[in-house]
Amino acid sequence: MAAPRLRVLLVEDDELFRLGLRMKLQQEADIDSVTEAGDGETAINLVEQHEFDVVLLDIGLPRIGGVEVCRQIKQQHPQLPVLVLTSRTDGALINQLIATGVRGYFLKGGAPETLMLALRSVIAGASWWDHTATLEIQGIAQSKRTTEFLLTPREKQILQLITVGKTTQEIAEAFYITPGTVRVHVHAILQKLDVRDRTQAALLALQKGWITSPSNA
Repeated sequence: MAAPRLRVLLVEDDELFRLGLRMKLQQEADIDSVTEAGDGETAINLVEQHEFDVVLLDIGLPRIGGVEVCRQIKQQHPQLPVLVLTSRTDGALINQLIATGVRGYFLKGGAPETLMLALRSVIAGASWWDHTATLEIQGIAQSKRTTEFLLTPREKQILQLITVGKTTQEIAEAFYITPGTVRVHVHAILQKLDVRDRTQAALLALQKGWITSPSNA
C-alpha cells in the first residue's frame, strides 16, 4: 500500500525564503501539496478552511506573532503537528512553544535534508528539537528536576521497550506502526537525551529512574 501523500501549510513572511522552502518541499515524493501563508492571520484562516497534515511555521511573523498563531491553531486542532522555524535560541521562547504544544523547533539555516527529517518526525507523532533547543530543554528539565516534557508519551513507551531489548520490528508490532515510524521515534529519543545509541538511552533512563527497570517490571 502506498504511503499517504502529505499536505503542508508553509507560513513564512520572507517571500524569498518561503519560495526556497516551497521548492524544496515540492521535490519530496511524499508531499502532495504546499499551501503558503505570509502572515499569522492568513495561516489561522487556512487551517480553519482546509485540512493539513503539518504546519511549518516561522515564529517571527508580522501582526499576529508565531507563538500566538501556534496557540490558536493548537486550541482549535490539538492533533495538528506544528514544526516551528526560527533563528532564535532563547529558553524563554522554547518555554512558550512547549506550553502551546508544538511538536518541534528547527533553526533556520539548517540542512534541507535535516529539515525534511524533522518534518517527517513530527508528522509521525514524534517530536523534533534542534540540538541548541535540546540543550536549553535539558537545562530547564534539570532546574525543575523533571524530564516529563522531554519525551512524548509514545517516546516513553518505546524507550521502555528498548530497555528490555525489543527490536525495531517488535516495537512496531507492539504499537501497530511501521518500522520506519519506530526509527523516527528512536532518533528523536536519542537526540533529546543527547546519547549515541539505544544502549546509552536505556542505561540513562534506568539510572535516572524515568522508566521501570526490567527486573522490577
